[in-house]
Amino acid sequence: MFKRILVAVDASETSELALQAAVELASEQHAQLRIVHVIDTVNINMGAEFLDQNGMLQGLAKSGDSILDKAESIATAAGVPVETKLLKIETMNQRVAEAIADDAGAWPADLVVIGTHGRRGLKRLFLGSVAEVSHALPPSRFY
Repeated sequence: MFKRILVAVDASETSELALQAAVELASEQHAQLRIVHVIDTVNINMGAEFLDQNGMLQGLAKSGDSILDKAESIATAAGVPVETKLLKIETMNQRVAEAIADDAGAWPADLVVIGTHGRRGLKRLFLGSVAEVSHALPPSRFY
């Protein structure tokens, strides 16, 4: 039985499916739901002269908050107790999957739900996926 479910969203179709699955499971299990979205504040080419760095960071945060607000509305409409958190990657070596895993451990989550794009062949080899990387990270409660 799960009491604390964390779901990562990014506005993709697969993350919307993951959110729906997490909301349904949280409702069935009478669990608390935490919805996270990760923004990368390091790897946005901070050296580019033409880039408004502060504007870009504010835009990323605003977009992330919008994604979280929409996801929160879906969970609330289903009657699921929910909280949201915007996670920020602020160190060069941290990856999205690690940020999610760190938050899952700190919260602490019983279950983590992440959508996958289901890539195959060369696309999978070159593009990978946060969900695929997450399986290699502790905790082993990624689904």
